[in-house]
Amino acid sequence: MNEVMRQHVFGFNIAAEFIRKQLGCVPDCAVVLGSGLAPLAEGEAIKVIDYADIPAFRQSTAPGHSGKLVLKEIGGKKVLLMKGRLHCYEGYDVLDTVLPIRAFAKLGIKKLILTNAAGGINLDFAEGALMMITDHLGFNAPPVLWGANVEELGPRFPDMTFAYSRDMMEKAREAAKEQGVRLCEGVYAYTKGAQYETPAEIRMYKLLGADAVGMSTVPEVIAARHAGMETLAISCITNMAAGITGKELTHQEVLDTANRVMGDFIKLVTAVIEKL
Repeated sequence: MNEVMRQHVFGFNIAAEFIRKQLGCVPDCAVVLGSGLAPLAEGEAIKVIDYADIPAFRQSTAPGHSGKLVLKEIGGKKVLLMKGRLHCYEGYDVLDTVLPIRAFAKLGIKKLILTNAAGGINLDFAEGALMMITDHLGFNAPPVLWGANVEELGPRFPDMTFAYSRDMMEKAREAAKEQGVRLCEGVYAYTKGAQYETPAEIRMYKLLGADAVGMSTVPEVIAARHAGMETLAISCITNMAAGITGKELTHQEVLDTANRVMGDFIKLVTAVIEKL
């Protein structure tokens, strides 16, 4: 194991121990909040921890990502909310971006819900739609598992057939039906960013079967699957991808759309958590 990997293993272990002491419990699940989806973490909290105080954690710099861990009771469960994720486009190594997920795994959290803001490719999706990710195209993703395998987390060659938990997806379908929330389903394509995709790239992803595109989530899913966590992922389609509508894309549009559908998003995630 080289020095970089040794530091990474040391990092997620000391981060997990620090979080354990701060929380005094093992949360029932963790939720990573994407761009514009932070309001789920608002309101009364059991504990709030700044990333800056957690050993080995990096600080999120993306707009709408404040950089805090928030422990709340949601749906009768103790839930650890990651208010701001890390992206490779911020200049971080992929090991930095997945270190929180590995720390959650070491903490003993078994279930993970990932959310993101994504660009819509499927023309059946409108801006503001919620899409459950059933699979992904991750060939552009940085190599999460290159280098020495971290045996304490998982196997050398983890299977990705069930990277997205079938049980959690079924619970999400049930929750959406009960709450009257339309939940689309589709394939998510990862791109590195930070620039939005070109219309030609979007046409390529459409041919490959992608329904939405974004700059996060896939490395976290790989790390979670490797560590044996059950994962559910939900995209908020905040804009149609480049070339779909012919207009330019802005991050403000992403935040505005996420804010507009926040009620449905919170209802859905809360109902899913109740079923875990």
